[in-house]
Amino acid sequence: MKQIDERGNACPIPVVHTKKALESMNGETKLVVLVDNEPAVQNVTRFAEGKNCEVKSEKISDNEFKIEIMVENYTPADEEEEIVCAPSAKDDFIIVVSSNEMGQGEKALGQALIKAFLFAVTKQDKLPSKMLFYNSGAYLTCEGSDSLEDLKTLEAEGVEIYTCGTCLNFYELTEKLAVGSITNMYDIVEMMEKAGKVIKP
Repeated sequence: MKQIDERGNACPIPVVHTKKALESMNGETKLVVLVDNEPAVQNVTRFAEGKNCEVKSEKISDNEFKIEIMVENYTPADEEEEIVCAPSAKDDFIIVVSSNEMGQGEKALGQALIKAFLFAVTKQDKLPSKMLFYNSGAYLTCEGSDSLEDLKTLEAEGVEIYTCGTCLNFYELTEKLAVGSITNMYDIVEMMEKAGKVIKP
C-alpha cells in the first residue's frame, strides 16, 4: 500500500499528485489519498475511475477523508492530459418560484415581495445555476412582468431560467414568454433532484 497526504491542498494539486503516485506505483496494489474537502474527494475519484481503478472513499472526520484506489486495472493515458476539477455538486443551488406572489396575505404585498426577492438575487455574490418557474410563477418570466429586467440580468450572468410549459399553456402565456426557455415537469423534477440545494421563496 502507498499513501499520500493531500490535506491542505486545493484542486488540482490532489489530482496531480494522485496521477504521479499512480504512475510510480512499484508493485503496490492500493493507493490511499488523504484529503480535507469533498470537491477533492469527487475530483480524485473521478480521475481514478477514469483510469479503470476501483475507488472507495470514507469520511474520517469533519475535515478528513480517505480515498482508497485499487490499482490492479490502472490504465495510464497515452498522452499528457488536462486535469479537470469540477466544483462540488453540494455547492450548486437552484431557485424555484411557484407563484407570482411571495408568502400568504395581501396580494399587493406578496407581489411586491417577490419582485424585491428577485432583485435581491441579482445582488448576491453567488448566483443560482438555475431558476425554475411554475404555476402562477410563470407570469414572472413573461411580457408585462415587473421582474423581467432582473431576470434578463441573471440570464446574462449565466443563470439558466426555465418556465413550465404546461403552466404557460394553462395561463395562455406561451406566446408571451420573454426570458429563458420552456421546460416540462419531468425536467423540473430532475433538475431539483440533482441540485445541491433548492431555495423556494
